[in-house]
Amino acid sequence: MNTEIPGIVLMYLAVVILALPLGRYIGKIFCHEKTWSDCIFNPVDKLFYKLGGINPATEMNWKKHLAALLSINLVWFLIAMFVLTNMSWLPLNPDHNPSMSADLAFNTAISFVTNTNLQHYSGETGLSYLGQLSLMLWQFISAGCGIAIAGVVFMAMKERNAGKLGNFYCLFVRSCTRILFPLAVVLSLLLLFNGTPMTFKGKTLMTSLQGDSVAVSRGPVAAFVAIKQLGTNGGGFFGPNSTHPLENPSYFTNILETVAIFLIPIAMVFALGYVLKRRKLAWTIFVVMTVGFLLLLIPTVVNEMNGNPAITRMGIGQPMGSIEGKEVRFGPAASAYWAINTTVTSNGSVNAMHDSLTPLSGMNALLGMMVNCFYGGVGVGFLNFYIFIILAVFISGLMVGRTPEFLGKKIEAKEMKIAMIIALLHPFLILTGTAMSSFLYAHAPETYAGWLNNPGYHGFSEMLYEFSSASANNGSGFEGLGDNTPFWNIACGIVMLVARYLPIIGPVAIAGSLAAKKYVPESAGTLKTDTATFGLMTFAVIAIVAALSFFPALALGPIAEYFSIY
Repeated sequence: MNTEIPGIVLMYLAVVILALPLGRYIGKIFCHEKTWSDCIFNPVDKLFYKLGGINPATEMNWKKHLAALLSINLVWFLIAMFVLTNMSWLPLNPDHNPSMSADLAFNTAISFVTNTNLQHYSGETGLSYLGQLSLMLWQFISAGCGIAIAGVVFMAMKERNAGKLGNFYCLFVRSCTRILFPLAVVLSLLLLFNGTPMTFKGKTLMTSLQGDSVAVSRGPVAAFVAIKQLGTNGGGFFGPNSTHPLENPSYFTNILETVAIFLIPIAMVFALGYVLKRRKLAWTIFVVMTVGFLLLLIPTVVNEMNGNPAITRMGIGQPMGSIEGKEVRFGPAASAYWAINTTVTSNGSVNAMHDSLTPLSGMNALLGMMVNCFYGGVGVGFLNFYIFIILAVFISGLMVGRTPEFLGKKIEAKEMKIAMIIALLHPFLILTGTAMSSFLYAHAPETYAGWLNNPGYHGFSEMLYEFSSASANNGSGFEGLGDNTPFWNIACGIVMLVARYLPIIGPVAIAGSLAAKKYVPESAGTLKTDTATFGLMTFAVIAIVAALSFFPALALGPIAEYFSIY
């Protein structure tokens, strides 16, 4: 078991080592500086611009950026709905899987277009290959949108006085072709050579050791898995996601996928430092995020390696730790590491069943999504952190009697109102949805009894987790919940929709507003935002907001379940 901890350390160090040069590369792409990829992708980009009738040199203000983002996302949603509700007669369906119902297609289309990838279906039986490929396309597109919109905010923070912030379509295309695509090709090839299938053939018969014949699903898995991890998407090609031996065949592929989950979110922080020429600020943000991540990770790894105390009291030894719901290929430590990785990065993939985590480990996974800014999803993770920076600057300015300023721009009532609305939106969606589902389950059990296989504290946690996952654009689940029902499909679809776009609109509006303001040169009275003191203040704001918002709900779910064990 002692060999598991070095594996975790290796995976994290590999991410940081790779993220530093990748962040610099992303920063160059945002700034339109020369990179090695220009000679390869300049012709490709020009083709996309020509087909789309786009002039990449056209400057946009923040409102035009948002209009472009929302309009093209609407088109992609409608295309996704058409494919999902007509798969039965469309091509690339060798296993003759049926079309989706309208409510399930609504949930799935929103889920993948919004980078959430919450799955209320089992991939190998719920989708044709055309359906899988269309969702793989949305995984590129949604991740590219997140990176592009973060680039808009970076450029707004960079400019001293500007209403023009580049071109959204240009940033989006460059994010897909020069960042996501090359990384996805490399990762998919590595997965392919290590046992992940890549084929358009249908099911194949396999004879087990017992002599039974089993029909095994396959498909274009390697390419799907690569972008699901790199784009912090998380949607599984198979129902069991990355616990499935064809999605994640070995400990080596588990390392590859774990590194891929973290790679771009961390690189985006270093890209910020490159774009703004403020590397110290980037490192301050990285340290705050890392401290929060470690505070969730360390107790989770310890809990899962120690096993379930209720089983221990029964006199049953657990030499391998809490292995229920986990793959022996990976072990409890690497599974706990993955669980926290995915819930802090809005990824949502699983290599173990989160429903089987010990209570406090489940709470930490919930907190990762509730805080939703320790690294976060590609692009949007920083946008969530940006809101807390604005709040911390304002509060710190009031505490020390200085005018709240961030990067030479005064933060006034308008920016604070937007920041507070966005900060409160996340707990509002989670807690309101959980309260509604709890009320329905308690007051109409004859109709909704099938929702929960685990009533009581754990059942409450399952419903709380589902709405946390939807609101955090995460996509993982406590899978004891029967979620493929009209209520859960529609309710989670609405939450995913609101939780994706309002937290993008808010930070972009703030950044655009600040970019248009007069630049105030730094002086002796300027509040420094790249210091350990300010980093501590930002962390305190995050912790207070999370504690005040979510502690009562956590007390009713995982904390109560923890004490019930004793």
